[in-house]
Amino acid sequence: MELFRIRKDIPFMRYALVFNIISLVTFLLAVFFLATRGLHFSVEFTGGTLVEVQYKQAANLEAIRGGLAKANFQDYAVQNFGSSRDVLIRLPLKPSQSTASIGTGVMEALDVSAPGAQLQRVEFVGPQVGEELAQDGALALLLVIIGIMLYLALRFEWRFALSAIIANLHDVIIILGFFAFFQWEFSLPVLAAVLAVLGYSVNESVVVFDRVRETFRKKRGMTTPQILDHAITSTISRTIITHGATEMMVLSMLVFGGDALHYFALALTIGILFGIYSSVLVASPLVMWLGVSKDQFIKPVKRVETANEDGACV
Repeated sequence: MELFRIRKDIPFMRYALVFNIISLVTFLLAVFFLATRGLHFSVEFTGGTLVEVQYKQAANLEAIRGGLAKANFQDYAVQNFGSSRDVLIRLPLKPSQSTASIGTGVMEALDVSAPGAQLQRVEFVGPQVGEELAQDGALALLLVIIGIMLYLALRFEWRFALSAIIANLHDVIIILGFFAFFQWEFSLPVLAAVLAVLGYSVNESVVVFDRVRETFRKKRGMTTPQILDHAITSTISRTIITHGATEMMVLSMLVFGGDALHYFALALTIGILFGIYSSVLVASPLVMWLGVSKDQFIKPVKRVETANEDGACV
């Protein structure tokens, strides 16, 4: 399905060096903010207090969040736990507060904004749990990267695998750079969004690379930059349809999803926008710089020698 067809190839590769310089500068800025400011981890990573409450009817999560905000609680996470009547509240533990005092303060805030809550438990989650979650998240990210590289190396060629991984890591680091610069809360849903962006971005790279391979095999007399331009231009309608539809869904979560989905949708929004850019204007130039050529896709014809009537090989 195509909304439109561009007859003349757009010369993307003519500006490949400019795009790569922009990407490098953006990447280095993200690394700088990560190194100097760091990520603002949620209580799931840093440890804190868990407060579980139960209502006789479905809990109003927005009223609970509003009550905690009015009571000057910060960096809290509110979500249903098991059923719509059970609510789990995560709060960071400050040095001047104890777990018991935090539990008491939460119940006082809920009595004002969302009355009817019955306290089920209050417990402290130590930083050891947070450290374990961070390690598991980093391991999951590493395994995804290795899997993508193996898949692309087997399906295409090592140049494509290396280019796609660099482009995808470019997206991930930039997302983390945004969260470090603005000190947005980095939680488990955000980590899930980062992993989703890895898979989403590599999908676009595969589509473009597949058209590059096809063009190398079918087109004659075209240079490598011309082939890359043709592959990107011929898939641009699909790119606009796919990413446009996905971005509309993610933006709806960002605008109407509330606090629970805000940073998750924000990470996806940034990742999708930069995923389009990196798949087209980072991965493709890198493939060109690494020396991709037609010879890598055309198998040499094996010469079969046969003997004629005189016994000579032909």
